[in-house]
Amino acid sequence: MRRYYTRACNFYYGNQSKRLIGKKKSISLHQIKEISFDHIEIITRNSKKKISIDQIKYLPKNLRNKINLDLKKINSKKKNFSKLNFKKIPNILGVLNLTPDSFSDGGKFNTQKKGIDHAMNLYKKGADLIDVGGESTRPGSKSINEETEWVRINKILSLIVKKLPVSLDTRKSKIMERGITLGVKLINDVSGFKYDTKTLTVLKKNKIPFVLQHSKGKPENMQKNPNYKNELLDIYDYFEEKIKLIRSKGIKHNNIILDPGIGFGKNLKHNMNLLRRISIFHSLGFPILVGNSRKRFIKDISKKNDSNTRIGGTMASSIFLMMQGIQILRIHDVNEVMQGIKVFRKLIEN
Repeated sequence: MRRYYTRACNFYYGNQSKRLIGKKKSISLHQIKEISFDHIEIITRNSKKKISIDQIKYLPKNLRNKINLDLKKINSKKKNFSKLNFKKIPNILGVLNLTPDSFSDGGKFNTQKKGIDHAMNLYKKGADLIDVGGESTRPGSKSINEETEWVRINKILSLIVKKLPVSLDTRKSKIMERGITLGVKLINDVSGFKYDTKTLTVLKKNKIPFVLQHSKGKPENMQKNPNYKNELLDIYDYFEEKIKLIRSKGIKHNNIILDPGIGFGKNLKHNMNLLRRISIFHSLGFPILVGNSRKRFIKDISKKNDSNTRIGGTMASSIFLMMQGIQILRIHDVNEVMQGIKVFRKLIEN
């Protein structure tokens, strides 16, 4: 039987969105009047067709019912959690890498003073959560043991969690448990809870919100000729299956964030197709997080214009993702991205 997927598209932002919603010419994303859409793309494994929301009523009954169910999820109001505010788009997850070998800032903040100062600065400049990690998962990196990871993050995490809302970037159940005890607000496991079989037990026990990320392979080999039948739909199906697994393990809450994992087992073509059609994941009914900051796709596209910080590419992709209704961006350069977002919002006021 043919499987259909619904992607919201042709988004409007700000006052224009409010006006169109008032005239019933667009549908709001999660009942946020500042962002809405007036077209959908109906996608199968063999085809895609874009239609206006006015044309939905002319579709065959079974397809129309399927799309209306998807639209209900897209339009449904999202409850806030983990100090994130889903009435605004986007929220910012500020990156604090306490590692000697992360791909863009390894070794810059892994002393107590530098780490704490950077966390405070990220928060003051506009980050809603500080994402603390002690293990690099860049392409080619190797796993480290639990004690090494904990030693890297323990002191700084213990101090900043008392002052700031913090998420914990780890693949290991024991690190998760220790972090939850300290008071972290969100668990972010880049492996999609595949690395450590005990992680889902920890999530169930503590009823803590978490990020469900897609990745293909392990950091050691994930960029060695990754392949998909259809990266967009394969990852969509992965999320559906993973949510079913999570429910079967007894995790019933909806405080879940989906991350398609840009750069985690994807080449440039895969990353571009995901970013261009990222709004398909809204029909799963959960907030979406994207880690676009300083990623290799920026280098692959910009070539001779590449830089260590890749702020230009991060800014361009951040604005694009915001215009697709992405609720959370994981960002290194919070000040610069917030500056860009503020200027963009002002420019479209009318």
